[in-house]
Amino acid sequence: MSKRYHALRDVVCSLPEAGWNYGHARSPFYSYDVENGATFVIYNGRMMPISMKTSTREEGYWALRRTVTRLNTGEFVTELKGPDAGKLLDRVFTRKVSAMKIGRCAYGLACWPDGGIMVDGILIRLGEDRFWYVQADGEFMGWTRGVAVASGMDVEIFDAKSWVQQIQGPKAFDVLAELSDQGMPEEFKYFDMREITIAGVECLITRTGWTGEMGFEIYTIDGTDTSAMYDRTTEVGKAHGLVDIGLDPMDTRRIEAAILNNISDMDYLMTPFEAGLEMFVDLDREDEYFGKEALLKADRRTRMYGVKCATAEPLIGGHVERDGQEIGVITASSWSPYLECGVAYVKLHSADLIEPRTGKVVGFDLQLHDCELIDLPFYDAEKKIPRGLEVAEV
Repeated sequence: MSKRYHALRDVVCSLPEAGWNYGHARSPFYSYDVENGATFVIYNGRMMPISMKTSTREEGYWALRRTVTRLNTGEFVTELKGPDAGKLLDRVFTRKVSAMKIGRCAYGLACWPDGGIMVDGILIRLGEDRFWYVQADGEFMGWTRGVAVASGMDVEIFDAKSWVQQIQGPKAFDVLAELSDQGMPEEFKYFDMREITIAGVECLITRTGWTGEMGFEIYTIDGTDTSAMYDRTTEVGKAHGLVDIGLDPMDTRRIEAAILNNISDMDYLMTPFEAGLEMFVDLDREDEYFGKEALLKADRRTRMYGVKCATAEPLIGGHVERDGQEIGVITASSWSPYLECGVAYVKLHSADLIEPRTGKVVGFDLQLHDCELIDLPFYDAEKKIPRGLEVAEV
């Protein structure tokens, strides 16, 4: 190999000394993460735990698959409120947002005018003229504020000051039934939202997650007693085997489930089609939205595929080659304890390069290993697991 690769990554840790934190934000659960020996990554300008001393990556993975886990995320919540909130979101997103029902969530994908991906995340409709957008890392608030001002729309756009926890795993609803002061919400369907209290503390929950497992997310409300909520979750979760995890175990599972991460897996240089997200683009809408004209003319083929490697974990940033020719780059990878092989995403340099489905990939040992290219996801294509229709035997 002519390229020079390295198998190191950069993380953030806390030091017992005074000083300025250079503009990043800590969650109200930060002290709990530190007590659990967390290392962090900066995500949306927020500290998000990557790893914990309370569990290894493999232990956390199996807890996620077999029992229940908790992760304090770095997702950022923007609130949009006002008579033109739905109209603005219709202009920004590739699907019709104003058609959403109150109390429901939807995957929201926003593009730049040239059809490149800006950001993705979860839209929540809290009221007739009130929405939350829970975004991955990327630009959104500044862009929508600019669009609203330039278009003369009557809408407020601001930081909701909410922090998000993911409670995920096959026992997640056992936890929720005890955790909610109101008991298990009735007809809490996939991608539903509910307002509940935990230990008397108001919060929102959504039946969503970044894992491909059954679970829910808790959203704090600004000004509430998050410590009481967290302590109650810890108490209830302990009885069901809850394990606090960092991003690493969840990252393994989201790769298996083909949940892409904005900026690292897909970015402004890719269209939703190239990222394999064509089902979230409505080209038949009569109204206009940013990127629609470009997307109508775009190649509809994907460049994102899965990689399975029996002998190594592929190196993030390493390449996949065939007959000595580089055909793509690895954007995310892990070792799957369930599949007992290395799993990864490869972003092909061209959609024409997919066949044949074999090649060689750079591993974390910096050597080339035989690999197979597959359609995503690695399993559970119908999402039966997060819908509660199937529990995998693991």
